[in-house]
Amino acid sequence: QVQVVESGGGLVQAGGSLRLSCAASGRTFSGYAMGWFRQAPGKEREFVAAISWSGNSQSYTDSVKGRFTISRDNAKNTVYLQMNNLKPEDTAVYFCACQNPGYSSTTYRAQETYSYWGQGTQVTVSS
Repeated sequence: QVQVVESGGGLVQAGGSLRLSCAASGRTFSGYAMGWFRQAPGKEREFVAAISWSGNSQSYTDSVKGRFTISRDNAKNTVYLQMNNLKPEDTAVYFCACQNPGYSSTTYRAQETYSYWGQGTQVTVSS
């Protein structure tokens, strides 16, 4: 079993930056693709970004392309989400999750393929 804990959220002005971290514990972290999702008030949880277990493949939702970067350090069992040029519409609770093994990168957006979710970290962007 894998446990994940997110950190790094906070309050930032529009145009600012934050770096979220997701620390995983448990076995075989390096074998899992990892994803970031977010849920804004009154909205469904949505895909933000994902990275393959090797780190060689990344995927982003269109609204964050060019602004957010996902990366991972398997030696530290940690996944990061660098968020630049933040906008008020990025305000949400951000969740990290481990994708079940055996899925291809075409399934990164499918939340049902993820089994291990963190509690989330709040990101608030003021205008």
